Amino acid sequence: MKSSNTELSTSKAILACLLPFFIILVFYVVLETDHAKVSFRNMLSRFPLARSTHWSRLSSSVSSLGPFSLPKAISSYDQYLSASLEEIETMRASYSRLGWVHKNIGYKLGYPEKLKRAEDVTKLNAKVTRGIVDLAHAEFASQQYHKGPYVPTDLSRVQESLKHFVRDWSDEGRRERDRICEPILSVLRDVPVERRASMKVLVPGSGLGRLAWEISELGFNTTAIEFSYFMTLGMHFLFSPQTTQTSNQHTIYPYANWFSHTRHNEDLFRGISFPDVLPRFKPNLRLIEDDFLEHRGETYDFVATLFFVDTSLNIISTLSHIHKLLNSGATWINLGPLLWTSGGRTRLELSLDEVLKLAQMVGFNINGEEAAHDEDFNGKVVSKLSQAALEKRKRRTVECEYTADRLAMMKWLYQAEFWVATKIDR
Repeated sequence: MKSSNTELSTSKAILACLLPFFIILVFYVVLETDHAKVSFRNMLSRFPLARSTHWSRLSSSVSSLGPFSLPKAISSYDQYLSASLEEIETMRASYSRLGWVHKNIGYKLGYPEKLKRAEDVTKLNAKVTRGIVDLAHAEFASQQYHKGPYVPTDLSRVQESLKHFVRDWSDEGRRERDRICEPILSVLRDVPVERRASMKVLVPGSGLGRLAWEISELGFNTTAIEFSYFMTLGMHFLFSPQTTQTSNQHTIYPYANWFSHTRHNEDLFRGISFPDVLPRFKPNLRLIEDDFLEHRGETYDFVATLFFVDTSLNIISTLSHIHKLLNSGATWINLGPLLWTSGGRTRLELSLDEVLKLAQMVGFNINGEEAAHDEDFNGKVVSKLSQAALEKRKRRTVECEYTADRLAMMKWLYQAEFWVATKIDR
């Protein structure tokens, strides 16, 4: 009898815990409003049972595929709107906790309207993220990935991807783009036009593909390789005739998620159109969606790395693999900082001097530091390069930004290093 009473009490306790879930679930399904969805997610996250069982099980199944995987990227783009609205709701709740006098001042300043405007442009951004998801579902229909409603999302990577559309494919990003791409492109332009079609260029960590596309437009046989599906799904969206038919077809509002360092609200909520040109895959441009270190079976005349080498968890493996993928006497062009992955995940966090010394140990001559100027672009000694060509290849520091907001009150400047290196066979 005592056991029956205990079981009855336990059942009542369980029902009492589950009742709020059923109430809000009905609210969620029937009304189908963004606020209802946010409320349900917020409430669900507060229950230890939900966090410790179903959520963690789904989370571990997805995280095991990696933070840049196809399931994680599709899920994050898919949940962009709800996750973003949840952040705005948190800001709205914070404002509501002000005392009446201060809240009234905020109202006179237009702060509730500012939050509403952030919500509105976020919904406009979601047209792009929804387009990315729909195309991904069509193009990767044969691949199995988790589509459950509680797959964890990485909102920050989606927000970063939106800023990459600005940097790589808009008139707004031209100044920043020219600053970092032009040194690499200027070296490649010294190759005679008639020889370019027979020469192969590899662009690791190609992101949304602008540098690789520009190189292919010069006439080179170009391979872009990118590990992150956050980037490659965006690239598919840009390059597909299904989703992008004209230049400046899409508009995003990439700065609306961060209110800091803003002079005017109009700056914060300004729309930016993209792409500035209409890119397409062609016979001389292909994309490989894989880890650069797993790429084998081919060799190249150039490897062009832009903001890439410091993403290495093992820089020795990365430089050795670049060396292995190059033909004898071929060229490695690099531009970027040394912002190593933190938290002890990077095996070696080297200084610039150490990276350059490592490059020489691996088998590179850094142009301007070794007498390697008597070789042409295939490593055959024919004649000295022109003085202008030598100047383009000289190692130097390039001050640049990365996905910057040109109207913001803060500037983050990199003192990136540029060099051209020639493969030396050991």
